[in-house]
Amino acid sequence: MEAAAEPGNLAGVRHIILVLSGKGGVGKSTISTELALALRHTGKKVGLLDVDLCGPSIPRMLRVQGRAVHQCDRGWLPVFVDQEQGISLMSVGFLLEKPDEAVVWRGPKKNALIKQFVSDVAWGPLDYLVVDTPPGTSDEHMAAVDALRPYGPLGALVVTTPQAVSVGDVRRELTFCRKVGLRVIGLVENMSGFVCPHCAVSRGGPGGRAAAPLLESGEGPRGGPAPLCPRSAPTSSPGEAERSWPDTPECPSW
Repeated sequence: MEAAAEPGNLAGVRHIILVLSGKGGVGKSTISTELALALRHTGKKVGLLDVDLCGPSIPRMLRVQGRAVHQCDRGWLPVFVDQEQGISLMSVGFLLEKPDEAVVWRGPKKNALIKQFVSDVAWGPLDYLVVDTPPGTSDEHMAAVDALRPYGPLGALVVTTPQAVSVGDVRRELTFCRKVGLRVIGLVENMSGFVCPHCAVSRGGPGGRAAAPLLESGEGPRGGPAPLCPRSAPTSSPGEAERSWPDTPECPSW
């Protein structure tokens, strides 16, 4: 029987969602960012935890790179993305002296930092904590799951792209989720098509075809396609992204 977590910096977090994929380059950071912005648009208070220690890209996506992390009596204060402090972010990117500096660490040091992000960041009350993870099923994933599990039920959002190689890697990711007892709440087929922002003509055909075998076989959960969108969150400033988030012809909600 697992021991209950002592009250701490995650005591005020209601839901925790890990964004996973066995494949690199499928857009986990993009989906994590857009998910946080979508939840914020519905009035939720959201935290973004970037545990992709070797490729911390979310600060750049939200245009908050170079911000300083400050200390308070409860540990590190996360970086707030908007003036209303509706989205808070913690990433190793804020701790590097140079933004292009490589993180050359062995597993134990990575695991220790992930645990520190969980226990020593003053997240405050949050409706959702979205966790962006690196590719694969490595030490970082186990460290994140083990550190976060005591604070409540965890959900996994698994991301793939239409390529068969990506779908094969996602099958392994779903196996990982089953082995560690991580509930999969959704499957997103990213980059499944393109909708022109000028004429609304769809290119690439209907999405979801590559992920269909996973859904039909029962291996994958309920899911859907996410087309390439010229106005996606990473190309906009946080304020612009939030203002333009409701459905548009080229960027429907999913």
